[in-house]
Order: sequence, then structure tokens, then C-alpha cells
Amino acid sequence: MKLILKFLKPYRALTVFVIIAVSLDVAGGLLIPTITADIINYGVGGGNFEYIIRQGLLMALVSLLTGISALVGSSLSASLSAKLGRDIRNAVYDRSLIFSASDMEDIGAGSMITRTLSDINIIQQSLVMVIQMILPVPAVCILGVYMAFRIDRAMGWLLTAVTALIICMAYFVIKRAAPLFERLQKFLDRMNVVIRENITGVRVVRAFNKEKYEEKRMRGVFGSYRDVSVKVNRLFAGLESTALMVINLVIVAILFIGGNRAGMGYMEIGDITALSEYAILILFYLIMAQMVMITLPRSLVCVERIREVLEKEPEINDPETEDEAEDSQGEDVIRFDNVSFRFSDADENTLDGITFGCKKGRTTAIIGSTGSGKSTITKLALRFHDVTGGAILLNGKDIRKLRQESLRERIAYVPQKAWLFSGTIADNLRYGNKNASEDDMWNALDTAQADFVRGLSDGLDAVVAQGGTNFSGGQKQRLSIARAFMKKSDLYIFDDSFSALDFKTDAALRNALKAKLKDGAVLIIAQRISTIVNADNIIVLENGKIAGMGTHTELMESCLVYRDIARSQMKGDECFG
Repeated sequence: MKLILKFLKPYRALTVFVIIAVSLDVAGGLLIPTITADIINYGVGGGNFEYIIRQGLLMALVSLLTGISALVGSSLSASLSAKLGRDIRNAVYDRSLIFSASDMEDIGAGSMITRTLSDINIIQQSLVMVIQMILPVPAVCILGVYMAFRIDRAMGWLLTAVTALIICMAYFVIKRAAPLFERLQKFLDRMNVVIRENITGVRVVRAFNKEKYEEKRMRGVFGSYRDVSVKVNRLFAGLESTALMVINLVIVAILFIGGNRAGMGYMEIGDITALSEYAILILFYLIMAQMVMITLPRSLVCVERIREVLEKEPEINDPETEDEAEDSQGEDVIRFDNVSFRFSDADENTLDGITFGCKKGRTTAIIGSTGSGKSTITKLALRFHDVTGGAILLNGKDIRKLRQESLRERIAYVPQKAWLFSGTIADNLRYGNKNASEDDMWNALDTAQADFVRGLSDGLDAVVAQGGTNFSGGQKQRLSIARAFMKKSDLYIFDDSFSALDFKTDAALRNALKAKLKDGAVLIIAQRISTIVNADNIIVLENGKIAGMGTHTELMESCLVYRDIARSQMKGDECFG
């Protein structure tokens, strides 16, 4: 609840206006039965036509004001709910941007999507229902029962007993509903994960003829969600039928008891009408509140899930005071100094005692078998994870003493899996430099050997689907490389970014790199020897440790691991350049 109040704080004035509008609506609803009773008792009973007209006009005015209050209250509460949802979504999204890779893995991408969309939507809906259906309940019950006592004590006690019965019934129903809604949200998370896996991996599913297996898996997840939903709906169905029965029984009791008491002269006929309306009004609000209260546990679960995101302490934080990263003056642009790293759930180090540097104007390459820790080095350089031993220095400054934004401004990165955003080619290139001109973009595309863009009818304005699915693997890689070229950086990291390129394009791109990136250091992670054969310094990784370091020729003579990799990929004299 504190979380919701925190986000409502900027809208104190709007919240007050909503409460005032709802209060006026309730006040009007409680006043109308009294006016009706007076019309019957004094107007109709006394044959006073003028009194009937006068009270009728008063009733019309009260009804008009009540209707306006209800309309204004609904509009303002919807506006308040929308603003609250917007602010919470922004807060969740902003928080997710500072999470490390481990933080995101703890929550899960599917769960994060569910929390940002479904959970917040449920919170918004609940806020509107709480304002309109729960906030008025205390006033309606207290004032309604008070008005009943004013008319007749026996009828007042009857409404008090029925009100207490409904409240007790609501308590037990809500207690039973809470765990069901918690399970519903977890199943919703699971459905989101499975659906995303099936949609994004549809080609793999078809290639392995696993359609029936995935269909069975989906049916299992959907079936679990259905079973819990059925239980929840049964609660609603039981509540609705019970509510209708209670309302009808109370009305019958009021008519029967009230009729007898009116016959004995203790009540007027109009009082019976007023009591019936008070009873209906009280029971209506109680039952609607109970309906809302049943769904409230689900909202509270959603609030707790949002709170987990907003209060989760990021694994990686910026320092309170930052050491300015200066331009390199001949030393290593970036240096790994006896770096070790271990994932939190691992028993052994992924990297152990890694020491090397990347100098300005030179190309450093890293090669090794699968699982040797090559890509982990790029994640550490970008501070997606923090080292568990040693230090990484950018222009002589420990990157843990730099703001993450400052660090990443000085690094251009091409990920192992090329990813493009929906929009146009120009939009994706400007991701590296928002102020880039068309000449800048064409220059970057030419350097990245992305000449196919010139053949597109729309050129830079060609549409890019989400993830770049309307381009081939090689085309996506070249566009990702061009995006990195748009950014003037101290260090350019290519994480196995040439794997989808043919050998001719690979060679042309490597030659273009020398001229394009002469003012920065280049770090290439590669699987192919041909990609790094001309690198100034090649680092060979084996089981998270450096097995060799030097040029291609030096490593062919001194490093058995490198020689085995080279001989598995190259023939004869090619191994020796």
C-alpha cells in the first residue's frame, strides 16, 4: 500500500477532488430515500399537492447533482488511474535499465513483461474500483444504518445484523481467494515465457518436428491457468448468487416487518419505502465491495511483484563520486589486470588470472574453444558484470570508479547475436549517433561492407522488422557493425561479429577496419582464425585462462592450443600466413 501512496503523492489535489466527487454521489444517494418517504408520508398521505411538487423538484435537483458527481468522480478516478499506471510503468522500465545481466536473469524477461503490462493494468483497474466501490462503503453503511435507526429501532438492528453478516462472509471469501490469485499471476508468467519461446523459436520447432510436443506443453500451461481461473470464477458465482438471495430476503423482511409495524402505528408507509432503499443501497455497496475485495488479493500480489522490481538492489551500482576517464596518452586504452570472474551460481571461475591490454590504433583478438570465456570478457569490459578478482582499467582508471554511462560512451559494441530494432535502417544507425548525417551513415555502411543497402528501393529509409528478421544473418551483422561505426569511441568490441560473413566480405571488412578505427583500440572475439590472423596481438583462452599470447606466427610456434585450432580450420601453408 505504501508503494501506491508513494505514486499517488504527486496527485494529492486530484485524489482529493475524486474523494469529494464520490462523497457527493454517496450523499445524494442517501438523501433521495428520505425525500421519497416525505413525499409519500406528507404529500400523498396528506393530499398536499404543492408539497409533492416542491419535494419532487428537490429530488430532481439532488438526482441531477448526484449524477454529475458520479460522472465527474468516474472521469477523475480514471484519469488518476491512468497517470498512476504511466508513472509505475516508467519507474519499472527505468529500474530495469540499471539492472545487470544477473539481475534480469533473477526476474526473467517473461516475468518482467508480465509485471510491466498485466500487473500494472490490474493495479490501475483495482484503484478505480477501490475509489468507486470500497471508499464509499463505510459512509454508506454508517449513515444508512443511522437513518434506519431514526425511522425505527427494530429495522435499524435488522440492517446492522445483515451488514455484519455480509462483512464476515466477505472476510472468509477474501482469505480463500488470496492464494488463488497469487498462483494465477505465476501461471501468467509461465504462459508468457512459453509463448515467447514458441514464437521466437518457431523455425527450430518446425525443423525438429516438435509441433505436437510444444502443443502439449502449451496445453499443460494453459490448463493449469484454466483450473485456477475456474476456482476463482466459482467464488464469484457463489458470491453473486448469495448476494441476490440476501438482498431479496432482506427486502421481504423489511416489507413483512415494516408492514406489521405500520399497521400498529409505529411507522409510516413512506418509511417502509425509505428503509427498502437504504437496505438495497447498503447491500449493493457491500456486495460490490466484496466483489472488489475478492480481486484485491490479486492486486496486492501485483503490487508486491512491482515492489520487488523497484526495490531490488542492482548488482552493479555507480560510484558516489566518479573518476574522470581521460583520453589515452599511449598506454592501454583498456587493460585487464589479473582479472578473475565467477558467476554467482557457479562452483568454479569462468575466468582466472586474465592480464592483457588493448592499445590505441592496434587490434587485439581473442580466440578459444566454446566455453573458454571469450564473451565473458566483453561483458566485463562493458561492466554487465563486475569482476570478482583483479581490475579492469579504462585509460588507467578502474571502471568500477566510473559511471556506467560514462564507461559505455567510450565503447562501441557489436554483440554476438546481431539485433536490430523495428523502424528504418537510418533509425538503427542513429542509435549509435542521434545527430548523424546521411553522409555519415553511408560512410559507416560502406566501411561495414553493407553495400546491399544501396540496392534497396528505400535506401536508408528501408523498413526494419523487429529483430531485423527481414534481413539475412550476414546483412544484420553488417548493419550492427555499421551502427558501431557511427559512434566515435576509444574501444571497439566485436563479439564474434563476423561469423555470418563470407570470407571475401570478412577480408574486405578487416581491411576497412584498419583505416576506419585507427584512432581507437579494437578488440575482436572470434571463432575463425582467418578473421584474426593479421591482428597485432592474439590471446588464446583455454578453460578461462590464457594459454598463449602473441601474433599469429608466434603462436603457431609456441602455443599448442592455437596451433590445433589453426590446423582444424586452415590447410597446409595457410597456417603459417
